[in-house]
Amino acid sequence: MQVGTHTHTIDEMLAAMSRQGWRITEQRRSLATLFAESGSYLSPKDVYEYMKAKYPGVSFDTVYRNLRLLSEMGVLEQFHLADGLKFKASCLSHHHHHMICVSCEKTVTFEFCPMKLVQDLPENFEVQSHRFEIFGTCAECKELQVGSPQA
Repeated sequence: MQVGTHTHTIDEMLAAMSRQGWRITEQRRSLATLFAESGSYLSPKDVYEYMKAKYPGVSFDTVYRNLRLLSEMGVLEQFHLADGLKFKASCLSHHHHHMICVSCEKTVTFEFCPMKLVQDLPENFEVQSHRFEIFGTCAECKELQVGSPQA
């Protein structure tokens, strides 16, 4: 990701917070920056350790509450991976889905949307959003598994 993209992601996240009536504090700006610059999934503990180093008085509960609220407003995506709940900045610019490696957590986006194939939803049900993730093993991790000696 390029620096300009980081800035765009930070701006998108802060704008979403502002639309929800959140004051844009230095801590929230730091949180947006962390997710914009991180190319990986972050656990609540990862985020807490980062924030605690910058803001020693911050509590885990405050960090966790902010992560959940940011997820609810669509700024962060939450994933249940093998080692627990993790968060990643949402791509707010276009609709896409993910393939996620269960070994290294590498994420590949793809544009195909399976919602186009969904039929026979109840008439009174209005879809507001959806997510589609495919979990598997990337080529690099698969190669490592094949190349490693069997126990």
